[in-house]
Amino acid sequence: YKHLVGKRIKLPLTDRTIPVVADTHVDPEFGTGAVKVTPAHDPNDFAIGQRHGLESITVMDERAVITVHGPFQGLDRFEARSAIVGALRSQGRIVAEKRPYVHSVGHCSRCRTTVEPRLSMQWWVKVGPLAKAAGDAVRDGRVAIHPADMSKRYFDWVDNLNDWCISRQLWWGHRIPIWYGPDGEVVCVGPDEEPPSGEGWTQDTDVLDTWFSSGLWPFSTLGWPEQTPDLQKFYSTDVLLTGHDIIFFWVARMMMFGLYAMDGEAPFKTIALTGLVRDERGKKMSKSFGNVVDPLDWMDKYGSDAVRFTLARGANPGTDVPIGEDWVQASRNFANKIWNATRFALMNGATVQGPLPEPSKLSATDRWILSRLNKTVSEVDALYDDFQFAKLSDSLYHFAWDEVFDWYVELSKTTFMAGGEPAKVSGRVLGEVLDVTLRLLHPVVPFVTETLWTTLTGGESVVVAEWPKDSGFRDDAAEREIETLQQVITEVRRFRADQGLQPGQRVPARLTLDGTALAPHEAAIRQLLRLQPEGEGFSATATLPVGGAVVALDLSGTIDVGAERKRLAKDLAAAEKEKAQAHGKLGNEAFLAKAPDQVVEKIRTRLAKADEDIARIKEQLERLPEA
Repeated sequence: YKHLVGKRIKLPLTDRTIPVVADTHVDPEFGTGAVKVTPAHDPNDFAIGQRHGLESITVMDERAVITVHGPFQGLDRFEARSAIVGALRSQGRIVAEKRPYVHSVGHCSRCRTTVEPRLSMQWWVKVGPLAKAAGDAVRDGRVAIHPADMSKRYFDWVDNLNDWCISRQLWWGHRIPIWYGPDGEVVCVGPDEEPPSGEGWTQDTDVLDTWFSSGLWPFSTLGWPEQTPDLQKFYSTDVLLTGHDIIFFWVARMMMFGLYAMDGEAPFKTIALTGLVRDERGKKMSKSFGNVVDPLDWMDKYGSDAVRFTLARGANPGTDVPIGEDWVQASRNFANKIWNATRFALMNGATVQGPLPEPSKLSATDRWILSRLNKTVSEVDALYDDFQFAKLSDSLYHFAWDEVFDWYVELSKTTFMAGGEPAKVSGRVLGEVLDVTLRLLHPVVPFVTETLWTTLTGGESVVVAEWPKDSGFRDDAAEREIETLQQVITEVRRFRADQGLQPGQRVPARLTLDGTALAPHEAAIRQLLRLQPEGEGFSATATLPVGGAVVALDLSGTIDVGAERKRLAKDLAAAEKEKAQAHGKLGNEAFLAKAPDQVVEKIRTRLAKADEDIARIKEQLERLPEA
């Protein structure tokens, strides 16, 4: 079509002449590669018209009725379309029709009516200077974005921002403060000015873009433009915590307006960006997908603490949060664990009354938990400062459940049962640990911790309690000692489970702890492992050397050794068969050349699992006595 560029042609049905232009927006593979553009009724055509200086003629009014002079004037848009096609067909101008033809058409989000683009007068913000100021505030360090890699997305937006149309044809919002006079006057009314009155004056019917209005939030809610006490105290704030999906819509707008209205002072010092909540498979929640979750339903079913902790535990900076009902249920179990363990502790002498005993009066178990407590306080503080909500929640979960409830409380039971001064000391230590742990947990598990903390301490509310501090107490020797103790108990428990023993089933045992740091813990070891003292006729049918100690067990009468050997031999044969099959496939070059990477990796995982199973079963067989 090069020979036609620059010429003028007659438009069918109207006899108006229009120019022929060439533009890169048009796809030469689409249809004939020649299209008619309507600069006043299509965004892309408008851009083409701007590039080539085309006339923008509005052909329909705000009711989508044809207004241009001609045979179709006064017709509704749908009526006009049918009439125009009929007129073109009668003139023999339609040479082919393609059906069906699918294309993208905008629709109203509320009434689903088709939206027709139409040129009209709008109000705009010249964003160049505002956007530059917003970018400079981050570049020069006045404002930090967390995580830091989100800064690139922020700069990509503010450095390339076009002028912003702030007019919206909606009923709801801040109405644009522009008045039009009977003689073409245009008056913008400021906050301290009265709008013009008199016959013929009308206010613009448009409202401000939602993000324009919300961008004013950091200062307009505090009494600006007056220098109110609230404005002086709360502007700027320390941290803005919001989703990464509105860094363009809201964060950048607040930065631009705050810097403009408050003489270059940014509205916040740190922008901490979170992710979106998605379903358990990582898909965005959508009504059309049918995967939308109402958090109120989960709150009713599992409690608000469970929902809150699940969200916090998945809140890695800038990363979306997948959430499933199983995870909320697990968080409910954690809240129950906090409740039940604290109640048990309170019933067994846990208290916050009086100072902590001197370290010399503490047992190794007491010193271990206090050392771990202070390390946890320090770790959680650092994670809060870095907005690592998922990591701090996970750290608190494992400290509270694994170390406080599953180990310290259990190890202290023998002390509590014995009574006396050691029980009082452990009660005071347990009270201290619970006091600090509940305060650490409060931001992510607020309701359970509030009830338990006020019950434990008698304080007004954990909300106004002092945030825990790391006292600096450390005892690495006690930590190593208790780690060894945990190793012994874990290993024996695993052996018992492998032999099919019930958790509560008591087994005669001989403990050889001489020369180790575990001698003071013999009562706790026996209590936790359900090991009764060796009696007459004791015969060590299984011996477990672990952590420098030796645990000899008499399993006679507790398991059928012959049947257990047969079961393990069957499991061993199955594991060896699995290994041979996986090994055979991985040794087949033809298979490896054709199989997808994920299939090959899955077979490698099966081979590794088979090797682990074979080693474990052989170890169990070696530990069993002869039948």
